[in-house]
Amino acid sequence: MIVAGFGFRETARVESLRDALGQAMTGEPLTHLSVPEDKAAANSIVALADQMELPVLAVSNAAMAAIDTPTQSSVVLEKRGTGSVAEAVALAGAGDGAQLQGPRCISSDRLATCAIAIGRAL
Repeated sequence: MIVAGFGFRETARVESLRDALGQAMTGEPLTHLSVPEDKAAANSIVALADQMELPVLAVSNAAMAAIDTPTQSSVVLEKRGTGSVAEAVALAGAGDGAQLQGPRCISSDRLATCAIAIGRAL
C-alpha cells in the first residue's frame, strides 16, 4: 500500500490538496488517500479521490493519537493528539510497519499538508 495522508483546513480546496500531494510524491503510484475521519466527507478530499479514482481511508482520532510522528507541531498536538495529522493518517492508513517516505509537505496556500507512507499490501 502506498498511502497519501492529508491534514487540511475546512477552507482547503482540491487545488490545495493537489499542491501538497505534488510536493510529497515520490514517483510510486498511490493506492489510497487517508484523512481524519471527521474530514472524510469534505468536498475537497472527495473531489480529489474521484479525480484520482482512489479510495479514502478514514482514520479515527484514537488511531492518530497512537502514532508518534517525526514532525511535532504543538498546535496540532493540542488539537489532534499527534504531532502531524498528515503523517499520522498516512502511517495509520498504510498499516503496521508502515514507513514515511519523507516529512510532510505543506501546500503553497498553507491550507493542506500531505505525507506519503508505504506499508504492506491489503
